[in-house]
Amino acid sequence: MTQRSTSQGDHVSIVQIEDAINAWRNRNPSMFETDVLVLCAEARCLADLYGEMIFMREASVSRETLTPAQLDALTGALA
Repeated sequence: MTQRSTSQGDHVSIVQIEDAINAWRNRNPSMFETDVLVLCAEARCLADLYGEMIFMREASVSRETLTPAQLDALTGALA
């Protein structure tokens, strides 16, 4: 799913994904549900991607491989 690249236009860096997660967490703080911390949907879908990138030791991911929800969450974090 992920690919190494330094190109900015067609790839998203792990730093950009982390920033987007933090933006969503600031807008919609995590909530506790039965002693479990729950992220908002946007932060959650990006957190899954972020975790995969860490596991695969990838610094960036191609925009083409992102799901519509991930693309929307990235775009919405900038709004």
